[in-house]
Amino acid sequence: GGEPKLALNIAAFPNCLDPEILGEILRGGADKVLEAGASLAGGHTIQDDEPKYGLCVTGFVNPAFMWKNIGARTGDVLILTKPLGTGILSTAVKGEMASEEETAYAASVMATLNKYARDKVADLRVHACTDVTGFGLAGHALEMAKGSEKTFCISLSSLPVMKGAPDYASMGFIPTGAYRNREFAEEECEFAWKNCDVGSKEKLSAREDLVFDPQTSGGLLLSIAPQDAGEAISRLSSLSLPCAVIGHVIDLQKKHLVFVK
Repeated sequence: GGEPKLALNIAAFPNCLDPEILGEILRGGADKVLEAGASLAGGHTIQDDEPKYGLCVTGFVNPAFMWKNIGARTGDVLILTKPLGTGILSTAVKGEMASEEETAYAASVMATLNKYARDKVADLRVHACTDVTGFGLAGHALEMAKGSEKTFCISLSSLPVMKGAPDYASMGFIPTGAYRNREFAEEECEFAWKNCDVGSKEKLSAREDLVFDPQTSGGLLLSIAPQDAGEAISRLSSLSLPCAVIGHVIDLQKKHLVFVK
């Protein structure tokens, strides 16, 4: 729920690459800082063997209205504000399999600030929230469920996914990070969807891979009061990216995450 105010560049760059590449990276970062409503005040650059870029950001948040990644309540509705699949699609791009359209769409999703989703639901009863990034949906949802002492029941067929991502997952274009994410979270997961009819299993298996897919600049996972869920979806649907109700919060069961059909 915070507002960024000041940002500093932190960059590492090899001397064997064209400095104009670094200039484009810094330009992209500056554009997004400006879009977020903050000011860029310089930064630090060092020589390194591979390019790295990030931002150190300072901002403000009202402690009385701060969204924590704990505090989900039984009955809450779980909403995801961006489609999954950036890790799998990036792997397909490296394998020269993804189309130009799929590549451009993935880039546009990653370049979309979560600011816009946050602004749409800032006045609603959001009991808990996390962004979905490198640990994948399962890893970040697990952290949220554990901290809230609840179980999250998530529907695989309701997940918003990028076009082509389930197909590439079925073909084996799965990043190494997805396997590490599965190892990290799997013990706390119940895969109830595997009890469904045989005809649905192949499709849902690919979607299970998407649950562990590491996301770059993924969306927000919101645990929101059921009375506000409809209004939240109505507002979020006006944005350029697909959002969806992906599940709900229940009292703590044997596992913190339950994946159903």
